[in-house]
Amino acid sequence: MTKRNTQQRRHAIVALVQERGEVSVEDLTQRFATSEVTIRKDLALLETGGLLLRRYGGAVSLPTEMVAESDPVKVSERKLAIARAAAERIRDHNRVIIDSGTTTRAIIPLLGNKRGLIVMTNSLNVAGSLRELENEPTLLMTGGTWDPHSESFQGQIAEQVLRSYDFDQLFIGADGIDLARGTTTFNELVGLSRVMAEVSREVVVMVESDKIGRRIPNLELPWARIQTLITDDALAPEARATIRAKGVTLICAPFSHS
Repeated sequence: MTKRNTQQRRHAIVALVQERGEVSVEDLTQRFATSEVTIRKDLALLETGGLLLRRYGGAVSLPTEMVAESDPVKVSERKLAIARAAAERIRDHNRVIIDSGTTTRAIIPLLGNKRGLIVMTNSLNVAGSLRELENEPTLLMTGGTWDPHSESFQGQIAEQVLRSYDFDQLFIGADGIDLARGTTTFNELVGLSRVMAEVSREVVVMVESDKIGRRIPNLELPWARIQTLITDDALAPEARATIRAKGVTLICAPFSHS
């Protein structure tokens, strides 16, 4: 019953934003007789789904030019499908690293029912989203040097902090997947990603299928460092066979192709 009420509330929030153009957390809290934390969680999930944009103290409807972009819902559906498959692998009391990126960040609204999580991140956006969960996980930050390209902390200090811990899982994205070599990136700062992998028992790469086969010069994680790859079910059969031949667990999450 609670899940149904949550879905109804979120549908009503979307309708209200579309009608008014802007809503505040305070108004929504009063209207739905719930907490600010719950409303902020709703807004975070709806933003991840491409249904609104959060602003300080509330949310606004999507600008016309964003609505008109080519196939935004399809991209959002892919990310959400990948995020759902990733969240299913996280157990209560797990110690996890969530790297910076829009695909990895999409996991966070799905962690509200997990208990006793410890989450390390190098991303202020990820940290902010984690704080909006009703069952707020224990949050650890790497610190380090801010890299505006990746919008994350990098460098030796961050690496030293990571080496002070051990983790069950790392959830990390990629700019591309080189089927011969592994994950690739436009960013030359790959040291922190490799340390994240070193201190994690399972490395889970989250990437949309259209990035698989994309060859970019900078190798981030070789296949030997990757245990699991989660993508969407639009991945070609040949690529699936190649990835599985590397000894990697491949999960192709179904999404709406309409």
